[in-house]
Amino acid sequence: MVVDAARIGRRVAIASMLVSGSLAALKITIGLMAGSTAVVSDGLESAADVLASGIVLLGLVLAAKPPDAEHPYGHGRFETLSGLAVGLMLGITGAAICFHAAMNLNHPHVPAVYALWPLIISMLVKAAMGVTKFRYGRRIRSEALVADAWNDTVDIVSAFTALIAVSLALWRPVEFATADAYGAFGVGILVVFLGIRVVHETAQQLLDRMPPPELLADLRRVAAAVEGARAVEKCFARKTGLQYHVDLHLEVDPDMTVRESHRIAHEVRDHVLAQLEWVADVLVHVEPYSLATIESRQRWKTGR
Repeated sequence: MVVDAARIGRRVAIASMLVSGSLAALKITIGLMAGSTAVVSDGLESAADVLASGIVLLGLVLAAKPPDAEHPYGHGRFETLSGLAVGLMLGITGAAICFHAAMNLNHPHVPAVYALWPLIISMLVKAAMGVTKFRYGRRIRSEALVADAWNDTVDIVSAFTALIAVSLALWRPVEFATADAYGAFGVGILVVFLGIRVVHETAQQLLDRMPPPELLADLRRVAAAVEGARAVEKCFARKTGLQYHVDLHLEVDPDMTVRESHRIAHEVRDHVLAQLEWVADVLVHVEPYSLATIESRQRWKTGR
């Protein structure tokens, strides 16, 4: 399952690089010919997308490496680090676009009408790419691929911003002579804010943010379904790439032998791995079952 997920992610990243490269060449070329700063800026953002998708691809390839003596939890964090790198790169790209646009505010000009076409094409293509990346990124739980999908989302907004700016300049050349440059500046601001969002989300994974409550509920249910398992006390999980490593405190009969409790712990681990594809491994810690402890925990949860 993990191998298939990594393969899907790599294919999507490669397709994204080809599409973004083509769009970047189209927008930069026509933007320069039409004299549109906004279109050129949007083209530069698409060029940065090629690098972003390349980073995602590299992260997915490195994350697929098996565990070794120095990395017993595997290399999955490379995938999260690649998402963080995409966010940082977006912030730098956005700041550069804003600077370039500010330099052109003192040189008002009206672009040619055909500057609109690459923006319209970009919006349609990026909408399709964004939907695809969100779908597969969430399906395989890839932070990097989802980050790249957000990148495509801001591409649509930035292309629309540039489209409005160029349209205003064409509609009222005198009143909106600087609209093209302001449109480019708006594109840069959007890219900066997206970079901040992506950095925040990926940093949360590096800080070992717990999985969603519904996943933890499934984990507890599956673990408790094994015969001999009385209850699940504590349950922690950290994401390492496309999957989670789980620490689980399992309660069993206190009068049970060590050998028997050890057997149940192995059965719980095997059952969880077989039922939950998002779990990479489970460390089961066995504790004696106590009804008083269970009742106390239930009272604490309900506030009584």
